[in-house]
Amino acid sequence: MAVESVSRSVRVWADGIDQRLVRFMATYGIRLLRLAVAVVYLWFGGLKLIGASPAGELVVRTVFWLKPSTALLFIGGWEVLIGIGLLFSHPLVLRVTLLLLWLQIAGTFQIFFLLPDAAFQGGNPLLPTLEGQYAIKNIVLITAGLVIGSTVRLAPRRDPSR
Repeated sequence: MAVESVSRSVRVWADGIDQRLVRFMATYGIRLLRLAVAVVYLWFGGLKLIGASPAGELVVRTVFWLKPSTALLFIGGWEVLIGIGLLFSHPLVLRVTLLLLWLQIAGTFQIFFLLPDAAFQGGNPLLPTLEGQYAIKNIVLITAGLVIGSTVRLAPRRDPSR
């Protein structure tokens, strides 16, 4: 009987902790996701702007219609704009930012068509190179954009009577 009582107490205690953790995640998760993605875009875009990105050569090879220095400035600036936009919760800003994010990510998938030898070891799609992995991880950013986008109608709006 005492074991059942202790077991029940532990379950009640664990359930209380679980409820608090889930409430924390529901309250702050999307905001933290938006901030985390913003940091990634600001950081990676900033590196391109100062010519210190390890992905710089890949950018230059996929944005071949621009001069290399212009390509890095263009993509780096675009990424920094995305990062800045994600810091705001205004629905219009988020919508424009997410459009820029998805266009930028679509561009990153060019590597698979333009430079398949750079994306896959020996042309095998099951063996991505480091560059291929760099592009594949953007699936996570696409999904993050979808989650963030699901909030644009929930964002606080200004009272028009003010």
